[in-house]
Amino acid sequence: MSRNDKYLEVAVVAPLLNSLTYMAPAGITLRPGCRVLVPLGHRQVTGYILAGHPNNPASHRIKPISEVLDPEPLFPAAMVELFRWIAGYYQYPLGEVIKTALPAGLTPASGREIFLTADGNGKIGREADSPAWLHTLLDQGRLPPAACRRIWRNHRERTLLEKWRDRGLVRIEEVITGATAKPRTVVCATLQPFADPARENLKKSELKTLELLRELAGEAKTPVPRPLLGKHYSGAREALKSLAAKGLICLEELPVYRDPFGEPPRFFAEPKTLTAEQQEVMAELKPALASREFRPFLLHGVTGSGKTEIYLQAAKATLAAGRAVLVMVPEIALTTQLEAHFFSRFGDRVALLHSGLSKGERFDQWRRIADNQARIVIGARSAIFAPLADPGLIIVDEEHDGAYKQEDGLRYQGRDLAVLRATQAGATVILGSATPSVISYQHGLNKKYRILTMASRVEEKELPTVEIVNLQEIKTVSGQPPLFSHELTVALRKNLAAGDQSLIFLNRRGYASMMLCRDCGQSVRCPSCHISLTMHKGSSKLLCHYCGHAIDSRTLCEQCQSTNLVPIGFGTERLEDELGKLFPKARLARLDRDTSLNRKDLLAILKKVHDREIDILIGTQMITKGHHFPHVTLVGVVWADAGLGLPDFRAGERTFQLLSQVTGRAGRGDKPGRVIIQSLNPEHYSISTARLHDYRGLFDREIELRRTLQFPPFTRLINIRIEGEREDQVKKSAIALAEVARRMSRRHKTVTVMGPAPAPLAKLHGRYRWQLLLKSGDLKTLHGFSSALLDSDRGFRANGVKLSLDVDPENML
Repeated sequence: MSRNDKYLEVAVVAPLLNSLTYMAPAGITLRPGCRVLVPLGHRQVTGYILAGHPNNPASHRIKPISEVLDPEPLFPAAMVELFRWIAGYYQYPLGEVIKTALPAGLTPASGREIFLTADGNGKIGREADSPAWLHTLLDQGRLPPAACRRIWRNHRERTLLEKWRDRGLVRIEEVITGATAKPRTVVCATLQPFADPARENLKKSELKTLELLRELAGEAKTPVPRPLLGKHYSGAREALKSLAAKGLICLEELPVYRDPFGEPPRFFAEPKTLTAEQQEVMAELKPALASREFRPFLLHGVTGSGKTEIYLQAAKATLAAGRAVLVMVPEIALTTQLEAHFFSRFGDRVALLHSGLSKGERFDQWRRIADNQARIVIGARSAIFAPLADPGLIIVDEEHDGAYKQEDGLRYQGRDLAVLRATQAGATVILGSATPSVISYQHGLNKKYRILTMASRVEEKELPTVEIVNLQEIKTVSGQPPLFSHELTVALRKNLAAGDQSLIFLNRRGYASMMLCRDCGQSVRCPSCHISLTMHKGSSKLLCHYCGHAIDSRTLCEQCQSTNLVPIGFGTERLEDELGKLFPKARLARLDRDTSLNRKDLLAILKKVHDREIDILIGTQMITKGHHFPHVTLVGVVWADAGLGLPDFRAGERTFQLLSQVTGRAGRGDKPGRVIIQSLNPEHYSISTARLHDYRGLFDREIELRRTLQFPPFTRLINIRIEGEREDQVKKSAIALAEVARRMSRRHKTVTVMGPAPAPLAKLHGRYRWQLLLKSGDLKTLHGFSSALLDSDRGFRANGVKLSLDVDPENML
């Protein structure tokens, strides 16, 4: 872009697939990546500059930009191509794509505030059944923008307020809302270069403060934040004022970065030598890293084989070449593991990007990356959008994990975007896993990726022995299988006696899966979702794990008003309770979403495991991946079949991956590991191959099934989701959409239309859900078909019904 570009291409935050053109402000040169406020209809919205034009590309009159929000770009110009591709592939508005990519709190837009006038205070009355917002308006005299947005969606309430405005009872003001992320500033102290303290008659507190300031500023004489000085010396705050008045120091407000780490991560020393397999892998990677060309690798290494050291060595080579590194993990829990290794090796060159950070911390990390102050980025799925100008290496750890797929809004697949970004940047991409996805491994066999294999653990440690306990063969008085078989109970007791640690895995949280009425057989269900509420004993709540709805566990049956309710099923909370009874002297801890609501809680639990303050750790899939617990010698899987009954063609693959990953936590130290898997279906191929650590056996079985059924990687899928608050309208729209799709498919023979049908989770968050699945071996035809289908708009967009596309769906629930 140049100063001659009078017109700017802008992607606006609105449901528009195409960008718009606006007139550039006079005297200001804006670059791609800058954020602006622009008029759209009768409102103001955020926009992102994509490119400039010297001449008007449109035939109509062009509106000017209202306000420049960022004089400097929030992302490099090279990422515009990435955003355009994402918008096209996932058929999602370009401005919304960029909004998704950026840290939260950077999207100002028009809003409203409503104020009660003096006349309104006397003339507007309230009734017992008046809406909550009216009570707020009368009590507080105003309604904030968030409340106004909710009211404005209701036509009747909006009309009422507009009538009150016309009568002078309320005042409605337009405001700009939504911008909440800002740089943090603090007052900093700097020594004046020509000041002579000897000439001044200084107090002891002033002398001590000056000495402390010199120490903290160092030879570089960097500004020192006032809170830091006060932390070291309580009298510094008052002394700083008098020192500034005497001209010995300068106090000024400067921007500072919020620390995302909290306490410093654990230190991991670099190994003196690499294993033979690690050396072979690096011999392949180093030429690729030096080539500055797109080179994709699938690193298939068993658990404990040292994949993390490969990541660190590859990052070191990339930094030496002057390029940046992006490291992706599927969950926040795993960032704590990798960040410690990378921080030990690379220090403050590391930045973090994940949802566990506050808005301010995430905004600061983004600025550090954009300003080229951090050359290594570690984060979860959304880190793929990190504003790195020249990424030379992109690492996707646990590449098989379904958490890389965003399940709402922009439904992108982070792993696939990592490969795309590496393609556009001329970078090396490493997809690492002990259990690669079937699709990625097939790409490797087809030479799309280069497969690198690490079949042995570091220091030649053996993989753990795996035993299967058939729960069907265990006879109990109740007829139900026990939570803990005799074999698992004995093994836990022996492990405790030996002073070793154990992991107990169940991928289901809570105490009981449901509360069932003994009188009528009805379970207590969520009013907004077609889901039974899960009992959480510790909080005495029945909780919906989808929308968060909660009620007291001491409740009545909605069907018959009976109090005769009984908990059915089990989760990690019940396992913790039962193990406490079996082993009252054992030190227990539980790691799931309920016990690790924030990063601090998660780190505290992991630290206790590493410090051997925990004997038995119970958890969900949060304990299965990436963790290195050298003193864990026993792993127990309570119910291996939990995921096999899901209506998902990947159910077998995912069961194998979970079992293999949790199996890999055992025997990573000096002692061998043992794994006991309890199963009702021990002959299922996903369980039998996991017992043998046989990934290739699992792959061969899965790939044959998918070839027969024509599922990915042999075809591509697009799932069209139809949602709304009225079940009849959703069903009617889904059927109408399917009829149009089938008529279109007669002309497009390569596209198969499946459905419509209610989604397995037929109601979530108060909205009924149907879906229509499109399948084809021709990706271009499939995308054109879905786009034309939604553009046809032949009566299936009923009032209140929303249609959304999920390209390459991972979750069919």
